Amino acid sequence: MTYSLSVAERHVVVIGAGPRTAATIAALLAEEATVTLVADALDATLEDLASRGRIAWERSLDLELVATADVVIRESAAPARDRPAATALGSVTLVGGGPGDPGLMSLAGREAIEKADVIVSDRLVPHAVLSWAGPDTEVVDVAKVPHGRFTPQEQINRILVDAARAGRHVVRLKGGDNFVFGRGGEELLACAEAGIPARVIPGLSSALAVPAAAGIPLTHRGLTQGFAVVSGHVAPDDPSCTVDWDALATSGLTIVVLMGVRQLAAIVERLLAAGMHEGTPGAVIADGTLPSQRVVRARLADLAARADESGIGAPAITVIGPVAELELVR
Repeated sequence: MTYSLSVAERHVVVIGAGPRTAATIAALLAEEATVTLVADALDATLEDLASRGRIAWERSLDLELVATADVVIRESAAPARDRPAATALGSVTLVGGGPGDPGLMSLAGREAIEKADVIVSDRLVPHAVLSWAGPDTEVVDVAKVPHGRFTPQEQINRILVDAARAGRHVVRLKGGDNFVFGRGGEELLACAEAGIPARVIPGLSSALAVPAAAGIPLTHRGLTQGFAVVSGHVAPDDPSCTVDWDALATSGLTIVVLMGVRQLAAIVERLLAAGMHEGTPGAVIADGTLPSQRVVRARLADLAARADESGIGAPAITVIGPVAELELVR
């Protein structure tokens, strides 16, 4: 998305919330604008941006707010125009959106977005890429906000299948890679059971890209010969946890924890109890690959406290192991 004037460090008021508003705001934030959104209601993605302080939100239009703004953009809330009924079966394409920077998305993924009739989009996708879609493409927000509003996975599956049965070409757009904690397997199975043609365009997983963007190699000669990527969304002592944290503590592998901000203190406690040295280097990386990226480094025993003191919130990735002490890019 381009503008005829620079919006860097300028206050932009966006009026209205429609299917393309997330893309508009993503482009403005990328250009370092300060954004206030005026809308009576927000979808889950926009609500998440507001709750994390990325944008300000006003429910009603204040003329003084408009008068003091540097730029005012009015968004259309109108849905895509009706299409004639299709007789042919459509398709579903699972597209990995990458770690956050739109430039790290694949060319095949961009082509799929450009040709889509429907895009079913999540919270952590790089929302600026929605500007690549055609003017009549329907954008369906099914974001899952941590410990907040979410769309049940069964309902997402139905949206994909029903749209494809109506003859539409559907892109299921996820952050990172659809098959790395993205439930892509469940969605692909739902399509297969319904007889819907489906394909996968892999994405660059944040588990790999975010440490790299912070200058942390997951493997390094003389330090470690491998890495493990695990989910941290439940505490190690939770009955639903299937991660063998005790084995990881003595594995000699770099540990990469996704979705682990809330449970970081419990994870650290378990690793220490299992014998991992308290001085083991660790790093927590927030907003990886984005201009707002932040890295907090500390020894394992202090890592959770340091991340909390620094105000680190999701999305963030934790790296634990000797490589976390390296800082190969600045």
